[in-house]
Amino acid sequence: MSTTMGHSTSGRRSFLGQLAASAAAGAGVLGLGGMFARPGTLAAATMDEPSPDSEKWLDGLKGKHRQVVDAYAANDGFPLGFAHNFLATQGPGQTAGAVVVLRHFAMPIAVGDDIWARYKVGETFKITDPATKAIAVKNPFYRPPKGVLLSDDMSVDRLLQRDVIIGACNVALTVISGMLAGNAGVSKEAALAEWKAAVIPGVVMLPSGVWGVNRAQEKGCTYCAGG
Repeated sequence: MSTTMGHSTSGRRSFLGQLAASAAAGAGVLGLGGMFARPGTLAAATMDEPSPDSEKWLDGLKGKHRQVVDAYAANDGFPLGFAHNFLATQGPGQTAGAVVVLRHFAMPIAVGDDIWARYKVGETFKITDPATKAIAVKNPFYRPPKGVLLSDDMSVDRLLQRDVIIGACNVALTVISGMLAGNAGVSKEAALAEWKAAVIPGVVMLPSGVWGVNRAQEKGCTYCAGG
């Protein structure tokens, strides 16, 4: 228990630390260098007040048994697999609802293929496409070829079709799009607009990922760490 919690805490705390380390190691060529040297970067991403409609994102959550998967790393798509497994292993007559919150380094799972290619998402975050066994140049968890993932039903599109509620962190989207703006040769402002426009239809943008995890738990969801 303590090992799991320590690993989880370390992962959360490393959001800025890993970026700084990556930049120091030469990852600046991918657009990471210096991003967090400027004060106010994170504050600027959290300035907007949540809209009243934000509180309605879980209105469609049904089922007696409810779980939220807190996805803070892509983790080879396992956060999506955990949601699938939760639903797939319910017994006869049991009703269940699942929520996935894509935050931190898992947030790019929420955007389409063009963003992954243009902004070098796979290269930056060392995400492998299971279909090619190479660095991902498209979102490998959205509309993948049949038989590529551990289960076809764990893809983003299939989960949405099964009424799994998927939310994405606006703070992470703002920060990461700015981080990777240089990869596409655009300004942070242009990158942010492109990333927002590329959010997969059906995915709900949340004020922040941790906000979403909190609201899901208040709605009766048990917690599952997605890694």
